[in-house]
Amino acid sequence: MAAVAEVSSGEAVATMNMDSKSTSESEINVQELVAMFKKLNPLAKEFFPSSYPHHQNSFYFQNNGQLSPNNFPATNKPSGNDFYTNNRRRRNNYNQGRRRLNGRAFKAQREDSIRRTVYVSDIDQHVTEERLAALFSSCGQVIDCRICGDPHSVLRFAFVEFSDEHGARAALELGGTMLGYYPVRVLPSKTAILPVNPTFLPRSEDEREMCARTVYCTNIDKKVSQGEVKNFFESACGGEVTRLRLLGDHVHSTRIAFVEFALAESAITALSCSGMVLGSQPVRVSPSKTPVRPRVTRPTLN
Repeated sequence: MAAVAEVSSGEAVATMNMDSKSTSESEINVQELVAMFKKLNPLAKEFFPSSYPHHQNSFYFQNNGQLSPNNFPATNKPSGNDFYTNNRRRRNNYNQGRRRLNGRAFKAQREDSIRRTVYVSDIDQHVTEERLAALFSSCGQVIDCRICGDPHSVLRFAFVEFSDEHGARAALELGGTMLGYYPVRVLPSKTAILPVNPTFLPRSEDEREMCARTVYCTNIDKKVSQGEVKNFFESACGGEVTRLRLLGDHVHSTRIAFVEFALAESAITALSCSGMVLGSQPVRVSPSKTPVRPRVTRPTLN
């Protein structure tokens, strides 16, 4: 009985040693398999069955082969170019919105200016802008006054702008008032007065004196040279032209000029040249609101 017990206990020990040995060998094999699997790429194409749809395969392989923990494609992070494109689109939308806003603001400002402006016709040729503005100053503050047309015709007209609508409405009551030799007609204006660039206006007493010696000439034939314009006014007015600025572009069919004389009397005489033909066009002459400043010479770069 004792011998049987010893044999049984020995077999049990041997069996336990074998089990522990096999367990340790299994653990070693599992660790080796883990190490091997770590070296493999689970996203390699050979790991996908042949029956797996190609579009799904490509779906999982997008985003540079990165998958989220839940086997969903990782979210795309915007690149630098994407950020630049989106940012540029935002700026374009902002600029377009700002242009629309500026356009609406300009339109509203222009409509407000029209409501504050009256149209005056049948103005005597001897009436000046100062005299016309003085007539309407009793209706309200006059902020601008422009006389247009041939200075020798009673068909001259003007635009008078007030600081508020009340002054424009009161000015309508002056229709029929004698100004010079003719009664003026006053109507609500359909257009606003084009503002003069304030940087062009006279800045000193000397420049205001220059304006008194300067005329503004429009509808000048493009084929006429600057020398021909000078000779035209000197021969017609009998006075010396000290400075002349001839301007034009490729859009308009005619050009304009600012002509400065040595004497103010020559500039007054030049107003009678309105309607005379220079080249192939009848020119229009009116007093200038801006002086002809000398051109600024820029230093040459060596």
